[in-house]
Amino acid sequence: MYETIELTKQGRIGYLKLNRPQAMNAMSGKMMKELADCFESLLADSTLQVLIIHGEGRAFSAGGDIKEMMDPENPMDIDLVMKDISRLAKSLYTLPQITVAAIHGASAGLGFSMALACDHIIAEENSKLAMNFIGIGLVPDGGGHFFMKERVGVPKAKQLIWSGQILKAHDSLAKGLIDEVTAEGLALEHAETYAEQALQSPVKARLASKHILHQLKVSELEQVLEMEAAAQSAMRKSADHLEGIQAFVEKRKPEFHGK
Repeated sequence: MYETIELTKQGRIGYLKLNRPQAMNAMSGKMMKELADCFESLLADSTLQVLIIHGEGRAFSAGGDIKEMMDPENPMDIDLVMKDISRLAKSLYTLPQITVAAIHGASAGLGFSMALACDHIIAEENSKLAMNFIGIGLVPDGGGHFFMKERVGVPKAKQLIWSGQILKAHDSLAKGLIDEVTAEGLALEHAETYAEQALQSPVKARLASKHILHQLKVSELEQVLEMEAAAQSAMRKSADHLEGIQAFVEKRKPEFHGK
């Protein structure tokens, strides 16, 4: 059904696997659309009560696919992509399931925004987590501003977004960005344990509380997504972004001039 992701169901638990291992699950335009479609389909799925999101291969997700952004023959249509990213973020945030991110390897950029949107975040101790859009002259998208602010508050969110720092799992836990750290190779297993424990609890009550807390914030998330889309479109045309991308490809330090 999907080319870049895989959805499987085992009883009341769903598994959503990011499945572009050859690209460290970097998000192509197709993957963003498929994720948005998948999350929207789960909005009406009453058979699942927990959804575990994880990555195939060496990473959870390295973020947006920079090679696709740079493709001169078939450039990414940023305005179309931002619509899919907004659908993805809103539907993930409002899912009627408990969402669990099981992170190994890298979770960066949009891949980190998506993880932060989940109800419970588990990361393996050597994983690298980064809201690193600033490195290529962009702003967080996928609701990154909203989800980071929800987790750590505005002042810390600003510092983390502005620094674009790559954090290890224990640093992320100390900053309140994630909920649990596991040994290497155990994130998915711990996610399954968490899911089983949730299903043994009065999970309908848990989901009702999630609904109440999240519905209060949906209009704010929608506003953030609109502003992110407008800002990202503008940043994509900036000299700093072009320099950031060029430096990334050439593996050198970028020289930004605030333009």
